Amino acid sequence: MSTRFRLRPYRSEDEDAAMELWRRTWQQAYPSIDFAARLPWWGARWRDELVPHATIVVAEHEGTLIGFVTIDASGYLDQLVVAPDRWGSELGELLLDEAKRRSPDRITLLVNLDNGRAIRFYERNGFVGAGQDVNPTSGRPVLKMEWKASRDR
Repeated sequence: MSTRFRLRPYRSEDEDAAMELWRRTWQQAYPSIDFAARLPWWGARWRDELVPHATIVVAEHEGTLIGFVTIDASGYLDQLVVAPDRWGSELGELLLDEAKRRSPDRITLLVNLDNGRAIRFYERNGFVGAGQDVNPTSGRPVLKMEWKASRDR
């Protein structure tokens, strides 16, 4: 598989592909949850909360969306989504580097406490735990994580 891809700003015509990539990725991570049933909720959240208030950068390969990251003006990273067949590649790090470029001082995020793969990924990329909470939508325990530029220097 070629690792060539390009990062570019999100466009409204990316919505269907972004919705399907979100569903497929989360379904792979949590097979016992029906993410197809959550698509109406997610689509509304995407259109009403993320698109108007966050910068969204997508990764595409040969015209196919293979990842995206959302980062808002406060430095909150809501979504870092990488196609399951790209897990373990450089794509996640490059999308995260793009978020760091857009929020160069600090990034915060919430990650499901039972998602060890994601927690290890963020730790490898300079994030540290900053407390625990509960996701208000799913009720799952989450780990607050934070990256500060001063830690990377």
